[in-house]
Amino acid sequence: MIRRRTIVGLALVASGVVLADQTSKALVTGSISRGEQVDIIGPLRFTLTYNDGVAFGLAGGGGIFVILLSMVALIALGAFIATAPDRSGTWLAGGLILGGALGNLIDRMRLGHVTDFILLPSWPAFNLADSAITVGVVLLAWTVFRHAGSPSGEAEAISEDEPAHREPRSGPATGSEGRGRDG
Repeated sequence: MIRRRTIVGLALVASGVVLADQTSKALVTGSISRGEQVDIIGPLRFTLTYNDGVAFGLAGGGGIFVILLSMVALIALGAFIATAPDRSGTWLAGGLILGGALGNLIDRMRLGHVTDFILLPSWPAFNLADSAITVGVVLLAWTVFRHAGSPSGEAEAISEDEPAHREPRSGPATGSEGRGRDG
């Protein structure tokens, strides 16, 4: 089950992502005209575009459908994180995904579209929320697959909330303590 410390960490990461995403979008919207491109460093440019679809403009003009789909995805993510074993990395991945999804959902509900501004060669424009979602999904997949081979999928690592030393687990009392398995 998920711990209070995990929920606090997830909430702090999600809040930080929403704050960074919304602040960056406000700064870009206030300083770059739509379609203008500003060279930042190397191949990185900033531009101002609006996306009324989902990732990479798919399902453009989806309106309420895209908003409802986003809300369902957020609920599914919340259910997964709430029932996932308390592993290192799960809270961080969940916070990144949740924060990114909320950042874009705020845009959709407030503006009717998502503001994208980061531009790399041969790639559609995106924003910090999209980046957080991508990093979060990769981290979540890595966390799940990393623990997939351990017994019952549980992490072997000791979390910060657990003592550094654990007593060995003992089986049911059989009166054979101190003897090997055979006898």
